[in-house]
Amino acid sequence: MPVPYLLRRAGQAVIVLVLAYTAAYLLLAALPGDAVLARYGSPELGLSPEQLQEIRAAYGADRPLIIRYAESSFSFLRGDFGFSVQSGAAVSTLITTALPPTLVLASIGLLVAVLLAVIIAFAATYGPGEWLRRALANLPPLFVSLPVFWIGIILIQIFSFRLGLVPLIGADPAQALILPVATLAVPIAAPLAQVLIRSIEEVRELPFVSVVRARGASTTWLLWRTVARNALLPTLTMAGLLFGELVGGAVVTEAVFARPGLGQLTAQAVANRDTPVLLAIVVLSTAVFVVINLVVDLLYPVLDPRLRKRGDR
Repeated sequence: MPVPYLLRRAGQAVIVLVLAYTAAYLLLAALPGDAVLARYGSPELGLSPEQLQEIRAAYGADRPLIIRYAESSFSFLRGDFGFSVQSGAAVSTLITTALPPTLVLASIGLLVAVLLAVIIAFAATYGPGEWLRRALANLPPLFVSLPVFWIGIILIQIFSFRLGLVPLIGADPAQALILPVATLAVPIAAPLAQVLIRSIEEVRELPFVSVVRARGASTTWLLWRTVARNALLPTLTMAGLLFGELVGGAVVTEAVFARPGLGQLTAQAVANRDTPVLLAIVVLSTAVFVVINLVVDLLYPVLDPRLRKRGDR
């Protein structure tokens, strides 16, 4: 991989991070009220306007926007994410605690989504009967239209309440992952399957596939050794781009199943207008998104020899 290309991609990643942080900061600042008022402005606390103003001054919420933005930016560059206005805990500590369960859920959910998409796509194009192929080809558009929270509620109703197969109370760690992973995987698998079905249909009509078929290659060999390798490239790109949807789905999924994690932390921060926590989560999500897309770009030459030859010229 050429060094100038890597430097250019690294520069683009930095620009994306800066823009994401700036946009999130400005949008949060434009909302009425702030985290200080959300926590201390309740009439039940009985604080006077003067006392609220003193608290705002202590948190620096009364400073001009440009000064707050500059101070927050420099703190992020030093690795200091600040403190949660709601709980007073260090934001880095909150994220470090919440991140592992979300990573486990998102990673397994993505793997299951890719596996489900591959099964649907290949069965929809190489299935035994035309009726079965049509039925499977119509599944992805149906899955895309289903909201994540609705999928989670339906799965709970069927597999927990009706069939009693997956307990909601007293479940071990493996059982507690089954329904959340399924809830997260279904909407992610839908666009992956759509792209893969279209890609398979395009690849198997190419001349080199007809040549291989004319030489007597079996359907299985043709599928896995010729069609699959070329058809998976667009799907790989889509999988990287769907990471943002994966994070959003994890937020909803953890809320539906009351799972601890980054999603639950995000929901609490949004409800409490906890700006330091939200900014840290935005930067973290953007950084992981950029890294995943960079890895996808680097994997392309590994999967497609034509790109390696092009890069060697």
